[in-house]
Amino acid sequence: MNLSSRGLTALLAAGATLIAIALWVSSRNPSPSVGGANQPVLPGLEHDVNAITQVKLAKGDGSSATLEKRASDWLVAERGYPADSSRVRKLLLNLADLKVLEQKTSDPANYPDIGVEDVTSPKASGTRIDLVETGKTVSLIVGKLSGTDGTFVRVAGAKQSALASPQLTPDADPRRWLDSTLIELPQSRIKEVTVKAAAGPAYSVTRASAKEADFTVPGLPKGRELTSPSAPDSVAGALASLSLDDVRKAGGPGTEPARATFETFDGLKVDVTGRKDGDNRYIGLTAESSAKGTADEAKALNARLGGWEVEIPGYQYDAIFQPLDGLLKKPEPKPVKAATKPKENKAPKPRVKKAAA
Repeated sequence: MNLSSRGLTALLAAGATLIAIALWVSSRNPSPSVGGANQPVLPGLEHDVNAITQVKLAKGDGSSATLEKRASDWLVAERGYPADSSRVRKLLLNLADLKVLEQKTSDPANYPDIGVEDVTSPKASGTRIDLVETGKTVSLIVGKLSGTDGTFVRVAGAKQSALASPQLTPDADPRRWLDSTLIELPQSRIKEVTVKAAAGPAYSVTRASAKEADFTVPGLPKGRELTSPSAPDSVAGALASLSLDDVRKAGGPGTEPARATFETFDGLKVDVTGRKDGDNRYIGLTAESSAKGTADEAKALNARLGGWEVEIPGYQYDAIFQPLDGLLKKPEPKPVKAATKPKENKAPKPRVKKAAA
C-alpha cells in the first residue's frame, strides 16, 4: 500500500470514529422533539429511570420542589425531610411510560391554550419537570389535562407539543411530596392517656383492661359529670390516624407547649407536645418502650420523627389536647332565689284621748 492509500485509509477511519462519537453523543442528548402517535415522549427514559438522581418541579408562580435521591429513599430538599418515595417512583414510571396520542400545536402563540408555555412567565399554568442524572438533564413542560387519560406536554426547547398518556398531575408544592407516615396508634391498644392542655387542670382517661369499651376520667370535679360514657374515648383514639400537612425543625415559635402521654397495654409510651403558631398547629412525638415487643416500634418512631415538629389539622390537634371541660356537661345554673317582698311600714294609729268624766 502506498503512502497516499495509507493516508486515505487513516482519514476514512478517523471519519468513521467521529461519526460513531457523534451518534453516541446524539443518543445521549437527543435533539428536543416529539415523535408520532404511540411514540415515547421521552425516548430512553424507561432504561434510565434508576439513574435519575434529582427531580425538580417548578411553576411560573415561583413555587418549586426539589426531590433528591439518597441511598434508599428520596428527600424533599426544601424541608430536608424524607419524601414519599413511592409517589416519586410513580411519577418517574409514568414519565417513562408517557406516549404520544397525537401531535399538537407548534406555534408558541398557542402554547398558553394548552398550558405548555415556558414557566418563566408568572402567568404560565403548566409545570416544568427537570429529570437530572449524571451528565444529562431531560426537561418536560406538563400542561393542562384532557379527558380522563390525556395531558398536554412539550419537551422543553422543542416547538412541537403533544397530547400524551398516561395523565400527569405534578405538584410543585414541597409539602405535597413529604412522607406522610406518622404514627398509627389505635384506641384498642391504649391503656391510659394523661393530658395537660393549654388551659384547665391536667387529667387522665384510663381503663383497667383492653376488654373495657369505654374509658373513665378519675377525680372529676365535684358536681360535674361526663357528657356521655364514651366522651373520653375520643382522647384515647386521637393518635389513630394523624395527617401530616407540613414539617419544621423542633423548637420553632409558638405558644407554651401542651402535653399528652399515651400508654399502651403492650409497653409503648408516646409523649406528644403541641404548639400553636398563628393558625398552624404543630406536634412533636417521642417514644419509649418498657417491653421487648414494642422496642423496635419506639426506635423506628424516634428515628423518623426525632427533632421534628409536624403540622397537623386543627381538629386533630384539638382532639389530642382537649381540655377537661370539653368532656364534661355544663354545670347546672344555680337557682335564683325569689326576691322577698319588703314589709310595709304602717303608720301607727293616732291615739284618741278619752274625754274626762
